[in-house]
Amino acid sequence: MAGREPGGHEQPAHHRYVVTVFGIYGRPAGKAIPVAALVRLLSELGYEPASVRSSISRLKKKGVLISRKVGGASGYALSDGLESHMLAGDERIFSPQTARLADSWLLVSYSVPESERKKRHKIRAGLSRMGFGNVAPGLGIAPARMQAEVEAYIREHDLWPYVEFFVAEPVGFGDLRDKTAQWWNLAAIEAEYEAFVQTYGPESERWLGSVREDPDVLREAFRLYVPMVTQWRRLPFLDPGLPPELLPAEWRGIAARRVFSELHRVLKPLSARYVDSLSQACV
Repeated sequence: MAGREPGGHEQPAHHRYVVTVFGIYGRPAGKAIPVAALVRLLSELGYEPASVRSSISRLKKKGVLISRKVGGASGYALSDGLESHMLAGDERIFSPQTARLADSWLLVSYSVPESERKKRHKIRAGLSRMGFGNVAPGLGIAPARMQAEVEAYIREHDLWPYVEFFVAEPVGFGDLRDKTAQWWNLAAIEAEYEAFVQTYGPESERWLGSVREDPDVLREAFRLYVPMVTQWRRLPFLDPGLPPELLPAEWRGIAARRVFSELHRVLKPLSARYVDSLSQACV
């Protein structure tokens, strides 16, 4: 699943929910969902059919969605070529990794002529969306395990002439912790985690008990799961999984991951049954 929408702009909630629905229930890429089911699903989240259809149209124009029949009914599916991108996103979103203090760091240096400043923005924005810290103008940093991900981005956008990679070893724990707080806006990231815990922590306590599987419960699971995943899927791309020793004490990312994992385990299968039953009814 994608973490952020293309372009780096904050999209309306219904647009982000459409992306989430396909990222969860339209997989692997190419699996179609009936239009009527999409409209019904988003109406459960409080959105009008016109807004949903507008988002679908924009995603189709961008090549994210393609038209595909479902048992004779009109439907849409993720473009087949997006599956590798979605799988990479799945790993960050559902199985985020944490670096060790002894692990290497990846430094990405870039220099772009002023006449090509749009490419400079493309590099800077891409690094930011992947969770890189900013050491200095034209120099980003992240755990070295992110090298394959950033290489794929640079290759996709044909930016190799402007970029150099370096792998470095950490030296001096105390200084590195101080520098980490300068390279990343840890307070802003932690505030995002805290907001997630405040919203979904009580839900985790409620859903971890025994859950009936009647239609109302399946519907309620869907109505909670899609907004939760939509809010969560940005966070692992803000936080590259820095070593715990470099983070503030009682880092709220730990609690947020626990809440997400617990709810994901319970809600995903319940919500999938609801989506399947609604999709079958719309064919």
